[in-house]
Amino acid sequence: MATEYAIEIEDLRKVYKGRGGEADKEALKGVSLNVPTGSIFGLLGPNGAGKSTLINILAGLVLKTSGKVRIWGFDQDQNPRQSRAAIGVMPQELNFDPFFTPRQSLETQAGLYGVPKSERRSNEILELIGLSDKADAYARTLSGGMRRRLLLGKALVHHPQVLVLDEPTAGVDIELRQMLWTNVRKLNEEGMTIILTTHYLEEAEEMCDEIAIINHGEVVARDTTAALLSRIDSRTLVILPETGTDAEIDLPESVRQERRRDGSIALTYARHDVTPGELLDHVRAAGVTIRELATEEPDLEDVFLELTRSR
Repeated sequence: MATEYAIEIEDLRKVYKGRGGEADKEALKGVSLNVPTGSIFGLLGPNGAGKSTLINILAGLVLKTSGKVRIWGFDQDQNPRQSRAAIGVMPQELNFDPFFTPRQSLETQAGLYGVPKSERRSNEILELIGLSDKADAYARTLSGGMRRRLLLGKALVHHPQVLVLDEPTAGVDIELRQMLWTNVRKLNEEGMTIILTTHYLEEAEEMCDEIAIINHGEVVARDTTAALLSRIDSRTLVILPETGTDAEIDLPESVRQERRRDGSIALTYARHDVTPGELLDHVRAAGVTIRELATEEPDLEDVFLELTRSR
């Protein structure tokens, strides 16, 4: 049952009731989001933004307060079993039975999803995640990286059309990260839709076709990766004038000018659009002489703040 969108979310809200006199907490505030079928879709946001709540609702682990969720065309309220079967989630937390072997873990997980023994592909998955040689070792003897690979395998046992990776590379080494991304690309090339949550912008830039950014339970931006990263590509040139502090500087439309309390002028620009030399030409043409000059590099928090401030 192919659909244009693998995930369709409409006006999704989640309110956690307060306990012991605490106020209710609105974790999701009317989120609407469509994830195109066959894409690698990034879900970014600071801690506490609502990403985990959204993922847990998709996985059927948390009940929504209101709104609509469709996974692979199946309404979560009307067809809960089919919608849950269409999605696999690799959680952030290491969650496994230490007395099961990887093979037993995959077989048990497949059984929980009702996958007939004739359709199980535990050996194929073990090969994919690089655990064939550890297939019959107790999970408690596996390294942290191997355990994380096993989480990926467990998310794949029921042949899901959608795979959610929740901070899959947090705290892992380079080798595991490269192995994970190789597997993700392979799965995506075979037609699987991937949803990735991450704090690492370089991962989002390398892997994702489209990105949504969530902050305070709301989608504050959603666009192609190229379009969003053009904002992240910005830099700020900070000028402390010697003279001409009140001069009107004629700047390109794409450059944002800010007069700061210390008297400095901050010019924020996209590197692919304007060069620092061109900016300085505009500043000098306005009659401004420069006492000091500095540059500021944005980080992920700056991007979130900028996107939130503009809405």
